[in-house]
Amino acid sequence: MGTPRELVRYEQRFRRAGLPLFIEDFSPTHDIFNRAAPLLTLVFLVEMLGATSLKWKWWVNVLGAAAGLIILVGAFGLLNLYRRRPFWSLPTRFGLPELAVFVVLPALLPLVPEKQWHQFLGIAVGNLLLVGAVYVVVGYGLIATTYWSLRRIVGELANSLTSLIRALPLLLVFSLVLFINTEMWQVFAGMPVAFIVLSVLAFTLLSTLFLMVRLPKELDAIEDDVKSDPPLRRVQRLNLSVNLVIRQWVQALVVSTGVGLFFVAFGMIGITAKIYSAWAVEPGAWSYTLTVLGHPMVLSASLVKVAIGIANFTGLYYSIALLTDSSYREEFLDNVSAELRDLFTARADYLELRRRLLPE
Repeated sequence: MGTPRELVRYEQRFRRAGLPLFIEDFSPTHDIFNRAAPLLTLVFLVEMLGATSLKWKWWVNVLGAAAGLIILVGAFGLLNLYRRRPFWSLPTRFGLPELAVFVVLPALLPLVPEKQWHQFLGIAVGNLLLVGAVYVVVGYGLIATTYWSLRRIVGELANSLTSLIRALPLLLVFSLVLFINTEMWQVFAGMPVAFIVLSVLAFTLLSTLFLMVRLPKELDAIEDDVKSDPPLRRVQRLNLSVNLVIRQWVQALVVSTGVGLFFVAFGMIGITAKIYSAWAVEPGAWSYTLTVLGHPMVLSASLVKVAIGIANFTGLYYSIALLTDSSYREEFLDNVSAELRDLFTARADYLELRRRLLPE
């Protein structure tokens, strides 16, 4: 017949797989913000410092912070009474009133001593962004998905290295030409570190946009292949899309990191100090010279920048190849389909068990 404990086991399995929206009756008020209650409570209490000022004496600031703490705790206590909860209890349900108090009330404290409107806006916007981040991260299982992917890196390292080895021959056709190109070195060596970071983020965004455009079609094919019944709802498909994007990020990270390390090693061997001078390329903010078997090798900031540039192209190429190149696509999607088949089977059993235990 089944028991509620079995339902809990199914729901825990969905959460561990990074698919919390596979749980029926998944509610932001009960299943998202209550899980983040300790974090939200800590931030809420720390924001009592908004009732202080750098212009005041220390003991006045202590009194101001204490007054701010009393206001925050008292206001939430009154809200608890209004919601028919004990005054000193932590909320078990975060609805709009609780979230509104969390966002607005601490932001009002800086207005009391000196009418600091910029701090009011900063705290209110910061709290609102935190609420949004909690909703996305917890609601779509980003932590569980990332943890699941990282945990499986060791188990799938052989597959990732195989993918790296398979990707290298295609990449080396043009990557090596780019790597020993003077203009490539001059461009990346002179690029500020902030621009390097922005380029990494830009390439990551491009690959993500491509994946999000292609994934709906792939999800339709996977659902049809594994015979998902009943069909996924829109939010469940979005949850699954985010899950697959993170998994591809992890694989692309392994491959691009391997390529970047390859070019660092190759550059240390092949790009000597004389070549730096001939190409009019500065080593950068730092450089180290090592001598191995009588051969001087240079590890420099410029070499690392160029290797990161090549790794960026590699990560973008590999992310696209996972869904366009037939060999990569089959390797990735075959593994995904096998795992999703088990999850969809578990979802069907879970829904049937709910119908038996929780008849409408």
